[in-house]
Amino acid sequence: MIEAQTNRPASAATRVVDVLLVSFNSAHLIDELRKTLDQAEREGFTLRVLAVDNASSDGSGEKMRTGLPCEVFIQNTQNVGFGRANNQLLEHVRSDYVLLLNTDAFMAPGTLGKSLAYMDAHPRCGILGVRLTHADGTLQPSRRSFPTPLTAFLRRTGLQRLLPVRGARLDSEEDHDQEAECDWVTGCYYLVRRAVLDEIGLFDPRFFLYCEEVDHCRRARDAGWSVAYLPSATVVHLGGESAKSVSALSQERQISVIQTESELLYTRKHFGLAGVWAHLALVLLGDGILAAKDLLKGRAASARKQFQCSRVTFQLARTTSFGSQPTR
Repeated sequence: MIEAQTNRPASAATRVVDVLLVSFNSAHLIDELRKTLDQAEREGFTLRVLAVDNASSDGSGEKMRTGLPCEVFIQNTQNVGFGRANNQLLEHVRSDYVLLLNTDAFMAPGTLGKSLAYMDAHPRCGILGVRLTHADGTLQPSRRSFPTPLTAFLRRTGLQRLLPVRGARLDSEEDHDQEAECDWVTGCYYLVRRAVLDEIGLFDPRFFLYCEEVDHCRRARDAGWSVAYLPSATVVHLGGESAKSVSALSQERQISVIQTESELLYTRKHFGLAGVWAHLALVLLGDGILAAKDLLKGRAASARKQFQCSRVTFQLARTTSFGSQPTR
């Protein structure tokens, strides 16, 4: 790992925000990212840009280092994952507010100002997320409920409509028009109070990708902080841009393996070994229900494929020692 650090001139702006960026094969996004950062500075904020490149093969590191006003830049020699890369920047945090921003997430005008105003007005709000949209303006699920083995099963099989268990409703069905406290928000735009990081740290390094922000929000709430959703502030989130550029990650199965492993690690951490066994049983039962639905519709080939989820999950349960050890 090689670190290069450059200092920027001080700004007259009174509000300083540390912005944490992690790049992985996202060179094509850096110019647009620079525009969203420049816009926030024109609105009167000083941004301390702290960046990590996760061993990109497309020149992202060099483009980020030279094309962005990085106060700290770290070039990793291997991809350590999203959570661990952000953790590398934690020692450089100096401001009262820290914004984790994906390279494919672009703030609408006024978003940062509205976010900070909300945090100022709600001193026990530790983490804030905003309204996320696709490039065409359609809504992305932006406020979410903590998963459990049961709610994951109900959502996957569609049974949440028949069994209204708390937290089982799809994230897209949550009210996205009202300010509200929620369980967790996604890491593409993740505004954190410095006091939260001082108290509980940032991400659990066992999560390579997926579930790191779910776990962090849970720990923050357990420590007495609230997590909130602000619909008046908007971010356009393209989603999956880094994964598209690497064939090994662009395959649906590989992405599924990474996510499935994180789900097992999260389940073991928060629900114990009994929770992992319940998760495995419900995944198998869910595959059976989905296969039965396919058979009833005359889709025998599709029914046979339904059990791929069980095979992958049970294989990873063995290799992770039932969710107690990450494989990467």
